[in-house]
Amino acid sequence: MVDVDVRVRPAVLTDQRQIANLMHFSPTIHRHLDWRYPLDWIGSPPFFVLESQGQIISALACPPDPPSVAWVRLFVNSGKVSLDESWQMLWMAARLELAHRNGFSVAAIVLQDWYHRLLINSGFFSRQSIVMLEHDEQAPVDISLPAGFSIRGMLQYDLPAVAKVDAAAFEPLWQNSLSSLELAYPQAVLATVAQADGQVLGYQLSTRNPLGAHLARLAVRPELQGRGVGRALVADLIQQAQRHAMYHLTVNTQSDNSASLALYKNIGFRETGERYPVYQLQVP
Repeated sequence: MVDVDVRVRPAVLTDQRQIANLMHFSPTIHRHLDWRYPLDWIGSPPFFVLESQGQIISALACPPDPPSVAWVRLFVNSGKVSLDESWQMLWMAARLELAHRNGFSVAAIVLQDWYHRLLINSGFFSRQSIVMLEHDEQAPVDISLPAGFSIRGMLQYDLPAVAKVDAAAFEPLWQNSLSSLELAYPQAVLATVAQADGQVLGYQLSTRNPLGAHLARLAVRPELQGRGVGRALVADLIQQAQRHAMYHLTVNTQSDNSASLALYKNIGFRETGERYPVYQLQVP
């Protein structure tokens, strides 16, 4: 049974230190793969904490971004209340708030086994999986662009056009908003755009990791997909990474995105065997 002193309330800025300590020391934590640090979402509801006698013992954040999609950004539990009870209380509060705001699609990428059961018991369904791939060949890769296209480094002023490409290329669940791209851009080690007639029609954005680089995002406008623009962006990335002595590249895509999987495998990526399920729930 839950202690009568336990209450659910919205997180506020003065909770940052407690939540940070909870994230650091908790044995049970889910963090979304995000451009923002979880505490940066405080002030963007729904973000709730479970409090007992002035001490935060659990937290849940799933603020929408893009506007129609609410990813579970953070769920952490101290163990002072059972996992099921803390999730149920926090999720009920978050779900009610999302429902009052005309409903959202809520999604979560499951990185730990314990999280499956909580989501299934709350009505989430397994939609697809995230597939991890890697590339560590050092042989040169040919870049072949369609006539009239060129690749150049991405600039800050490209971001609104990049966001439009992203919105056109992906369904809402996988779109990056302009605000997310504005956070992603400074974190990129290599970022390029494919353009024709002065228009940005595709882009890639990659981050550094201890082993090399990670292709965090690749998008091409739908009408140009299958014409070699995406492949050229990846080939150019591989060449640039090699010049910077980054020979190990990783990327992830959805298990049902056959075109994306074919592109990466055609250019030399191979699956690592890691797959992470994506769960989703529509809040009416």
